[in-house]
Amino acid sequence: MWLKEMRERTFKPHNSMTVAEADVPNERLDEYIGEDGYYSMVFDFSYTDIDVPETGEWFKDSQWTWTDMRTNIFTNQLVTQDKGWGALYLENHDQPRSINKYIPEEWINDYSKKMLATLFMLLRGTPFIYQGQELGMTNIEMASLEDFDDVATHSQYKRALEYGLAPEQALKAVNKRSRDNSRTPMQWNTQKNARFSTSDNVWLKVNPNYPELNAEAQLTNQQSVFNYYHQLIKLRKNRVYKDVLIYGQFLPVKDKNEHILLYERQLEDKIVLVILNVTATEQEYYVDEQYQQVLINNYEDVLLDQSRKLRLRPFESIVLANYGGQL
Repeated sequence: MWLKEMRERTFKPHNSMTVAEADVPNERLDEYIGEDGYYSMVFDFSYTDIDVPETGEWFKDSQWTWTDMRTNIFTNQLVTQDKGWGALYLENHDQPRSINKYIPEEWINDYSKKMLATLFMLLRGTPFIYQGQELGMTNIEMASLEDFDDVATHSQYKRALEYGLAPEQALKAVNKRSRDNSRTPMQWNTQKNARFSTSDNVWLKVNPNYPELNAEAQLTNQQSVFNYYHQLIKLRKNRVYKDVLIYGQFLPVKDKNEHILLYERQLEDKIVLVILNVTATEQEYYVDEQYQQVLINNYEDVLLDQSRKLRLRPFESIVLANYGGQL
């Protein structure tokens, strides 16, 4: 096979780390990332494309739920760790912004952005952070089809019209799912065009929220989404916890409350527990006594009473450990 020849003649002689953007079925993962696989890792599309139906139309609602999301993520994690190594991502150049995809518009805020970051960054595998994701950049609303550059967006708009949608409905659908949402200029600061360009004709419009949402403002704000990503990266590199968070097994945790997403990373007797409220309503979870150390949380405090009942506020995420001391 040519993939095997490419690995033998190009990757192996240079000990290259390789990533495949390939929609590989679970039953064939061993060929791609196994002991003698073609690549070091592959991306998983099962949860990033969860909002698109199998027929591929952006204007049709896939009716996905967080139960579906949990199933897709956990299944891939378990299969991948059995075969090799995975590549994690929430956003790339072919996706809209993750916060708009997974969170209701009225609940898009720093808490929900940090919850998604926690979910993604502590899974088993190598996380890929796309430009602007670390700031919590959001989708842009284009006023007309002419504002879009992406060929697929124009095609999907046409398909929506042929399906019977009114022009304003078709525009709303492509605004929500267009790949151009992640291709708008990077928001560096409050200067013209967010300091991406001094031109009067930027190739794509700058998101109008750039005066508030930009890198310069977040660098100096210790509570910003950017600094939360920094804390997560620092946690992954921490000498006490890095072995568990990088090499530890991924273990799903079942709970009767479907509104809470739980998983563990475990290495021998060391365990890190990730707790996520994926809803806009308060949830409760009773924490086992073995977990005494709070590693990171996206609210300013933790609401844990003497009975070990944890109150989880909307889109709250908390990471606990059964070992270690001060970070």
